Amino acid sequence: MAASRSFFYFSRSWQPPEQYEFLPGSNPQDTPDAMLAGQRADASYQDSTQGGRSSDDSAPSYISPPSRVSTPLSPFPTHRISSSTSDTDGESVSPILGSPGAYTSIRDGNRSWWCHSRRRRTREGRIWRTFKKGVRRVVRHPLFPRQPITIIFALLLFTVFAISLTLLLMYILNPDKEPLPWRAYCAIPHSSFYPPSYRTPLPYPYLNPLPESPLPTFPPDNLDSLPPAGIFLGVFSMDSALERRMLIRTTWASHPRSRNGAGAGDDGLGTSRTVVRFILGQPRKGWERRIQTEMEMYNDIVVLPCAENMNSGKSHTYFSWAAENAWVPPVYVNTSIPSPHFSYSVQSAPAPQPAPHDSHFAWEDHASGRPSPWVRPDFVAKVDDDAFLMLAELESRMRLELHAKGHSPFGYSNNITSFTPEALDSDFSVSQDSGVDATPEQFGVFQDPLVYWGYLVKDKFMAGELYGLSWSLVTWVSRDTTVKGLTNGAEDKQTAKWMSLHPQANQIRWASERCWIYDHPRAGTVYSHGFLFPSHVTRVEQSVLSNLEKDLNNNSTDAKNPVISPYNPTPSTWAQSSVSTFGVRYQQPIQDMTLAESVEALVEGSDMSSLREGMALETNHAWRHREGRLKRYENKRVGGTVVVHFIKKHEWFLETALAFLEVDDYSESELELIRGDVDQESLNVGFSAVWTDLHAFKHNNDTSPS
Repeated sequence: MAASRSFFYFSRSWQPPEQYEFLPGSNPQDTPDAMLAGQRADASYQDSTQGGRSSDDSAPSYISPPSRVSTPLSPFPTHRISSSTSDTDGESVSPILGSPGAYTSIRDGNRSWWCHSRRRRTREGRIWRTFKKGVRRVVRHPLFPRQPITIIFALLLFTVFAISLTLLLMYILNPDKEPLPWRAYCAIPHSSFYPPSYRTPLPYPYLNPLPESPLPTFPPDNLDSLPPAGIFLGVFSMDSALERRMLIRTTWASHPRSRNGAGAGDDGLGTSRTVVRFILGQPRKGWERRIQTEMEMYNDIVVLPCAENMNSGKSHTYFSWAAENAWVPPVYVNTSIPSPHFSYSVQSAPAPQPAPHDSHFAWEDHASGRPSPWVRPDFVAKVDDDAFLMLAELESRMRLELHAKGHSPFGYSNNITSFTPEALDSDFSVSQDSGVDATPEQFGVFQDPLVYWGYLVKDKFMAGELYGLSWSLVTWVSRDTTVKGLTNGAEDKQTAKWMSLHPQANQIRWASERCWIYDHPRAGTVYSHGFLFPSHVTRVEQSVLSNLEKDLNNNSTDAKNPVISPYNPTPSTWAQSSVSTFGVRYQQPIQDMTLAESVEALVEGSDMSSLREGMALETNHAWRHREGRLKRYENKRVGGTVVVHFIKKHEWFLETALAFLEVDDYSESELELIRGDVDQESLNVGFSAVWTDLHAFKHNNDTSPS
């Protein structure tokens, strides 16, 4: 009974020990329970050493159960005990432990970083399991290929689908889906030379409005009375394009028909100040010695201080180099109209060694032993090496731009530059605040021309195959800090942006030539058609203008709906070509043709280009009655094609050279009409005669057809 009472008393009086929270560095044995247990253990040990059990006559007392050794608590407790008698009251609290007495739970919004990581892993695992489940279903599908033949067939279908999708996207993203109305471009040339941002933009297909008065014809009668323009022409090439450079050196860069023009020409006087140089970036290691040897051989290569590239700053580096190093020959022969004096006309440098394809005037001056100093060019132009250029055509157009005034075509009564002293004192003096390269106002000094010349694409920028800047624009481009930050990107579009940033942007002449710059007939682009000559363009103009006149008479009552308007569809005939069809690969009309006949078939409007299979009997007639070179140029020196672009094959390049440089001055039918006792063989000069006699073309035109 005594034992049961003692146990009952113990069970009622005993309570579980109180839990304590331990701070870092504290000893778990320092708790009150642990200390009391230690004291009792010591007392028990002393009693045992003194006599063992206690005396019977002592008062009964209960024996407390042995205290359990407390388990070390987790270093991250989930809840705490707070008491008013806590020893931590008034003490600073560790930021790691948080405030004492605070209760946090995993269900609260303040979740720890490892909880978020666990949820992310769970979500990623769920996505991966879903993906594997979907793949498993596809693989287990009855139609899924399992045999080698079915697998190959499935891969073929997938390839066809990928190619079709790619072609569809290319078609959707391609802005050039229809051929351009090049006939209208030739019939209605530009009448305004304002920058696009300073005039009403032209809607697609960017047709020029009908002029209020007839535009002056090209070339003007006084063209050769104007002094020639100085042009530094850079041909953009690369180290491995040696064959293309050789083709250029031996064709349009030096050929008399390219430098002199058609007919008798001008003996190369117009292009005597035109210099052609090849522009390269730094050559690759395997090509350094080859380029160095080529430079020593031909003296016509410029290596820019930049890596070879197309749209990563090569154009800006070229213009920056030209602003310091571009020089052209001076005027060798005085004309009836003296040369104007600009701010850069006083700059000169010793004459360098001419290149083999430079004008014979430069070579004669060099051979004299006392060559005249070279001067700054009036224009710096760039051309791609896949273009075929007629130098006399380019120089004649640049010459007119050099002497034009304002934003109207050369030849208007208010646009012809006057060279009287009164005009020099008033209208054409150089302003000090013009923002361009200028000198103080002085007698005989003209305002530096601001000209941006080329093929205006979509009424936004000049196409990159050929464009030119007047000297003042070149020097400004090389110095302006804003322009230096706009060098990466499509180089032709970037150049147009530079022009819009010029301090006199509204005074820059945007001179566009859209009729005589086009792509090779085999190229198949929207800019592609047959080789053009002035005689056929005259017929095109008559056809287009007659159609417009009929439409104007029919729509005279509808003033809100003019003929040339975005509301009226462009006639499809304005884009037709007798040589090529847009979107169709070119094939010569008849397979059994000689080389000369196949080249003649590339001429726009020629009888040979209109032949088709089954008309073989007409081939001889078409060849015999073709137009000679003099008739095609309408007995004028210039007025035809300036550039044929997109010549991607050497074969195409040679075809172009034959079409423009080696055509007979007279055809067989034209020779029959010539009266008098004339040696007909001397009227047509071949390739060999061109290279042996620079004056051969003068002899050709002593007699003209009646």
